Amino acid sequence: MKRRSIGVIMNGVTGRMGGRDHLERSIMAIRAAGGVRVGDTELWPEPVLIGRDPTRLRALADRHGLDRWGLDLDAALSDSANEIYFDAQATVQREAAVRRAIAAGKHVYVEKPAALTSASALALATEADARGVRHGVVQDKLFLPGILQLSRLIEEGFFGRIFSVRGEFGYWVFDDIVGGRQRPSWNYRAEDGGGIVLDMYAHWRYLFDELFGGVKALVNRSERHVPIRADETGRRYDATADDAAYAIFELGNGAIAHFVSSWCVRPYRDDLFVMQVDGERGSALATLRDCKIQPAAATPVARWNPTGPAPELRAGWIAAPEREEPMNAFRVQWEHFLRHVVLDEPYPWTLAAGARAIQLAELAQVSSAEARWVAVPDLVA
Repeated sequence: MKRRSIGVIMNGVTGRMGGRDHLERSIMAIRAAGGVRVGDTELWPEPVLIGRDPTRLRALADRHGLDRWGLDLDAALSDSANEIYFDAQATVQREAAVRRAIAAGKHVYVEKPAALTSASALALATEADARGVRHGVVQDKLFLPGILQLSRLIEEGFFGRIFSVRGEFGYWVFDDIVGGRQRPSWNYRAEDGGGIVLDMYAHWRYLFDELFGGVKALVNRSERHVPIRADETGRRYDATADDAAYAIFELGNGAIAHFVSSWCVRPYRDDLFVMQVDGERGSALATLRDCKIQPAAATPVARWNPTGPAPELRAGWIAAPEREEPMNAFRVQWEHFLRHVVLDEPYPWTLAAGARAIQLAELAQVSSAEARWVAVPDLVA
């Protein structure tokens, strides 16, 4: 077996998502499995950890047995052995670093949102294409077990004509005045790229695009329910970003979607994210991990009885068939991108796709500010 080493600069992995989902559960998991095997060759990622805190970087490198880490991004970019630049920094820092990586001729793979604006993300895509480097944006929820099962149901025609989609995402995020810290304080400052709309509507866009033929129009209401929070030092500050949003989308296949995204909800449901799809031949309820279905033939008669329970509402629901043991969603997309870089395999989740995701967030904010429906036009460079 031949080994094809690929240097991967990983910037921002001392954070929760970068360190856990991308380094530990993706890159290190790929190495533990012997690399990504392609014929008689194994694609072997060699991570180089970059950040601003040497203590945290050293601890992270030691924990994973890595010896390549540092504070100098330009030095890492100048090393020809490093072929890929990955960015999981705070959103406000991403664009400038990605632009430096493109100029250095590195393939770029970034967390979402790819930039603060759709215009900036499109500009990065144009620069990457002109430089001849490959590029991608993380779209992890497409590869979650529940969503994969839902996608197969749609492809196989289980629903027939789809009428509606309902999504609920969120959990209670403490204000860091009372309760433990769950998210960095920049998430609640609009000037630093924070806000649930910019964060989560990127996910909803690629789900709409991949599963339901895109999105034609929307009406949205963004809210800032918790006005004061505390930062990492305990200092109180005025939150400037939205922490909840309520939207209706007209989808490309004619269905209507209703989505609630909130960091101010105490959920009573099966998962942090659930999505129900209803169609003429059946319905399905997907979570992050699984998917249940109710075919039309198994749909019970619902009876109005306000004085007693309604057990029939959960009758007829069964687990959707699983075709294979799912892999970690972040790792799956990392393997796709490594193969794309080395083998030029098709890869649709580019910086341009990331720009479309940001566009949806921007239009949602316009809708909220002007209290109206907003059309979603095609986004072209």
